[in-house]
Amino acid sequence: NKHVVSSVEGAKYKVITKDDKEYEVTQISKDPSNDIAILKIDATGLKPVELGESSNLKVGQFVVAIGTALGEFRHTVTTGVISGLGRGITAGSVFEGYVERLDNVIQTYAAINPGNSGGPLLNSAGQVIGINVAIAQGAQNVGFAIPVDTVKSALNQYNSTGGFPSKAYLGVEYQMISKDAAAANNVPEGAYIVRVVAGSPAESGGIKTQDVITKIDGEGLGSDKTLGDVMTKKKPGDTLKLDVWRNGQSLSVTVAVTAAPQ
Repeated sequence: NKHVVSSVEGAKYKVITKDDKEYEVTQISKDPSNDIAILKIDATGLKPVELGESSNLKVGQFVVAIGTALGEFRHTVTTGVISGLGRGITAGSVFEGYVERLDNVIQTYAAINPGNSGGPLLNSAGQVIGINVAIAQGAQNVGFAIPVDTVKSALNQYNSTGGFPSKAYLGVEYQMISKDAAAANNVPEGAYIVRVVAGSPAESGGIKTQDVITKIDGEGLGSDKTLGDVMTKKKPGDTLKLDVWRNGQSLSVTVAVTAAPQ
């Protein structure tokens, strides 16, 4: 995962195989949209895992997760089932620079712990169907994985162009206000801003905590269309017009989004 290799200043990374051979990582390429990183090492004779498909997964299907639980227990294997499909989650921490929206991820009951990130989620045939990416804080065995079809699409992009497309970056942490919650609290439906990242385009554009963003370029936000859904259509360098509700008043804010931090 990209977040596993997020440190860049003075950081060095190694790949350690099952037979305890160590390889220095010579290059890291990061996909800012999908929390994926490609690590290059100088090695020969490695046997790759087989990539399966995630388009035909079913809730209740048996899965196996492999990783280094808690950063200490290498080659940890846990089993479980697929608990849900097509989930949307907000992953990361604003204290690490920004949070990101990951859509269409797999929810699994197979125990995933800190340190499992980047490990494979496999089906009963031993094929990779996802990359373990996150856990739900305060829950038990609520883990998430990036679907392998998303990974394969990213790999195809990387192999054809040598890089990944940049993701538009606004720089906010938000919670969506549903229609029912909006009516109950006498506020509009939209994205309630919990935090604004320091130095972000949102801060430069004048977005403040407790604002409710109701529209982006005229496109309404709500429980069926999140801020993350709309931002996936935007590109770095775009200038966005945001309709904002603040302290009972409606106003228009213009924000020039940048490329997402690596």
